[in-house]
Amino acid sequence: MSSVGVGGIGGDSSVGGGGSSTTGSHITNSHHHHHHGTGNSGGTNGGLLIMPTSPISVTTASMSASDDMIENENEMLRDRVADLEKRVHDQNDEITCLRATLADCLRRINTLEVSKSHVQVNTYTTSSSQARIRKNDSGVSKTPQRRPMSGSYSSNDFNAAARAAHEAVNRRASYASNRDKMAAAGSKSNVYQSNNSLHGGIESVGGHQSSSSMSPVMSPSPTTSKPSHHHSMTPQRMGTPSRSMSGSVTNLTKRWSSTSDFRELSPGPANHHHNSAISSTIARRGINAGSLASLRSPFGSQQNLSGGVGGGRHHSVSGGKHGTRDAVFDDEEGVIRFYLRGRPISLVCSAAQLDTFSLHKVNPVPSQKLKLEWVYGYRGRDARANLQLLPTGEMVYFISAVVVLYNVEEQNQRHYLGHTQDIKCMSVHPNKLLIATGQAAAATGITTADGRPHIRVWNSVSLQTLHILGMGDFDRSLCCLSFSKADGGNLLVAVDEVDHNISIWDWQRGDRGHKITETKCSTETVVAAEFHPLDGRTIVVVGKGFVNFWQMDPNTLTLSRKTGIFDQRDKPKYVTCLAFSYTGDVITGDSNGNVFIWGRGYNAVTKVMRNIHDGPIFSVCVLKDGSIITGGGKDSRLVKFDTMYRKVGVEAQLPDHLGSIRIISQGRGSQLLIGTTKNSILTGNFDLNFQEIMVGHTGEVWALATNPSSPQFISAGHDRMIHLWDTLSHTVVWSNDVGEQAQSAAFSPDGEIIVVGTVQGKWVVLDVNTREVYGVHQDGQEPVHAIKFSPDGGLLAIGSRDNAIYIYQVKENYRKYNRVGRCMGHASHVTHLDWAADSVHLRSNSSTFDAPPPTSSSAGIAVHEVLFWNASVCRQVRDVETIRGFTWTSNDCPISWGTLGVWGSESPADPDVWSTSRNPALELLAAGDSAGKVRLYAYPASQPKSLYHASHGHSNAVTRVSWLSDGSKLVSAGGRDNTILQWRII
Repeated sequence: MSSVGVGGIGGDSSVGGGGSSTTGSHITNSHHHHHHGTGNSGGTNGGLLIMPTSPISVTTASMSASDDMIENENEMLRDRVADLEKRVHDQNDEITCLRATLADCLRRINTLEVSKSHVQVNTYTTSSSQARIRKNDSGVSKTPQRRPMSGSYSSNDFNAAARAAHEAVNRRASYASNRDKMAAAGSKSNVYQSNNSLHGGIESVGGHQSSSSMSPVMSPSPTTSKPSHHHSMTPQRMGTPSRSMSGSVTNLTKRWSSTSDFRELSPGPANHHHNSAISSTIARRGINAGSLASLRSPFGSQQNLSGGVGGGRHHSVSGGKHGTRDAVFDDEEGVIRFYLRGRPISLVCSAAQLDTFSLHKVNPVPSQKLKLEWVYGYRGRDARANLQLLPTGEMVYFISAVVVLYNVEEQNQRHYLGHTQDIKCMSVHPNKLLIATGQAAAATGITTADGRPHIRVWNSVSLQTLHILGMGDFDRSLCCLSFSKADGGNLLVAVDEVDHNISIWDWQRGDRGHKITETKCSTETVVAAEFHPLDGRTIVVVGKGFVNFWQMDPNTLTLSRKTGIFDQRDKPKYVTCLAFSYTGDVITGDSNGNVFIWGRGYNAVTKVMRNIHDGPIFSVCVLKDGSIITGGGKDSRLVKFDTMYRKVGVEAQLPDHLGSIRIISQGRGSQLLIGTTKNSILTGNFDLNFQEIMVGHTGEVWALATNPSSPQFISAGHDRMIHLWDTLSHTVVWSNDVGEQAQSAAFSPDGEIIVVGTVQGKWVVLDVNTREVYGVHQDGQEPVHAIKFSPDGGLLAIGSRDNAIYIYQVKENYRKYNRVGRCMGHASHVTHLDWAADSVHLRSNSSTFDAPPPTSSSAGIAVHEVLFWNASVCRQVRDVETIRGFTWTSNDCPISWGTLGVWGSESPADPDVWSTSRNPALELLAAGDSAGKVRLYAYPASQPKSLYHASHGHSNAVTRVSWLSDGSKLVSAGGRDNTILQWRII
């Protein structure tokens, strides 16, 4: 019979106690210890006392050893599974990056092929551009100060083969769509689609109808029939064979001709009388097909889809006449008369057109078009979760109605232009190729499809729109979007900003997706909503005083809620941000500067980190290595934590002029991307300084002027900031605080002096190079809307909101100003000025363009006037023949003979034109309207029916447009959208 010493039994009992031993074994072991001690004290033998082994003890020891082995194996298995999960996660990231990189390579190769044989996309070779990229000592690329690659690409830049190869990159259900089927249908029907036009209708989502970075083209519309609610089916032109827009390379460089692409254009010598008769009959009968709106394509003018910006096409918000449709031309006087919002306007025909002018001619569209090249600004003041890095090396963010894909190293931008109103939220799909963006409703009450809030899912490489969701399902705006992550992105969650309804979408089902379920998620403000990355059916929603965990039942497809439980002393006023750790914990930041950890599967706080920031925490970012960074919304600090939520002692502080931290996201390598509340974007890390790579205005932008001697322009707005921009490097040369809200600006003829007008009636004179202030002058207490130097630089005209024009004599190289007099006679605000070539005579417009667009209650009260002046004596010029003889050096006045065609409105509900500008070559006229479109006309646009290309990008009224001195580029300011867009001519 085997035996074991007491010491051995004691050792086994220890193991058993640590494993699964029973209480009996402990008692027996204690008894053995007792006898062992007695034997030692009473026996004379110094050896161990040998006792028979109990069968129970042997069994317990065996079980304990077995349990230990199993536990060790389980621990090893858990470690191996965790290691495999990490490897799979890393490999998925690598596959995602490779997939996106391959798709981007296909796009770049196709673009180069197209540029060689058709359109020159880039005037500078890639090799030279790359050679100019400088690196600092740490190897981090800095923004090259050079002329960058031209940036925007068309959604049709993919030929059929390249597009098929691109779509073969990802065949998962989360990426697939019926795009090919729609593309095939679109190739048969969209015969008017240009290589840079937008959607034929807001309802179309096929490949050829998707938005791109190309500026939309105003195409002809031979009928006024509404497009289908399912697919845009543009009717074929009468008398011309249909042309397939299949996306081939041949069609990529199509240019609209002056005559062949429109049914009714300016008559040639052979058919002048025939076309004039037809136009005259149409004008007399008021046939819709002959109106100006019918000559524009619904692809370029969305108001034609549902009858104008204000609603019904023939709906008039006032009883007064409006537009040039009923214009009358007096042959004897050479004057055309029409009405603008019920007020009569008379314009004198120019001497060059007096003998040939006819009301029945149509001014054709120009052969050139506008293409968006660069977007200045970023929306950080009131938007969240809108800055991320894509595997292609591009950062994606939005401002106004544009989604920008910006490659800092290459200094290249691409643009998604599918939206027409303010974009409020964004989510990147787990495959890093697809992006969902949600837009707000039109602020001016637009009831057409493009003015309604909805979601667009689009491809970040081809810039094609794949799906349009929620058209008509949302009230005013969307505040949150998030793709599901655990299932590969099959679902999309959206939150309505006004009603606070949360909805779950199967976004891939059909062209418009399918709403699975919807419920009200809160009565208070919702700040963020995200799918849990590991628990596929869990959605975390945070907002004003709450954290809610929503669970979607897979059977009933309904949502149930668990409310997050705070300690009463820790409950914040707002939960301001949301993130997830790699272990599945929920991390929230609040308005008190605290960070809460909610363990996976719990709806209660498991860890609290108090007073991390002084004030609210606007962003929590979990890096790839698991470390965590928080950003302060008041103290502008960044604080870093390790994976166990412990401070690592690394912090950074942003300077005050950059604002607070709005969002932090992972950049390239160890770099961070930071968006601020002052609408700036920074990149850098804790070891290096953060570099500002994008600057933006934070208030309405009203002042815009281009330098007459260099490729630079000045912008200023209600944020009091003046920015001097360089259009080649796309950077800010300098910024300055003018001390008051700025309303207007102008360069001196030599480009060395800037004059900036403010809303308090002051105007400031600065040196362009040194920023030295040479003088501050005051004319009244009302805003200065217009400033203009005479061509010879001898006079300066100041147009004010007090209805007066102040004339100054300029001396000492634009540094000294003496008032000559004041021109009085306008019945409303003086908004625009033009000088004649003689530097003596002046043209002025007055209107209420600085007010919001007219509504049903305010329409009809706007005052539009055009007056002419002898500036040397401040007297009005009324003689028609004298006015006819003037030669104007600019055409900034929207109400003038050269801009007659911009007023071809159907009703007062149509958009007003707020600004115009003529290019130096006297060939093109740019106009910005109250709907946010930038129009391009052939100059002079002196026909009541003048066709144009319309380009989207702004979400609010375009307050100013201005050409560069060489006429190669146009810049536009978006007023309330705080955006400046730079366009190039193609």
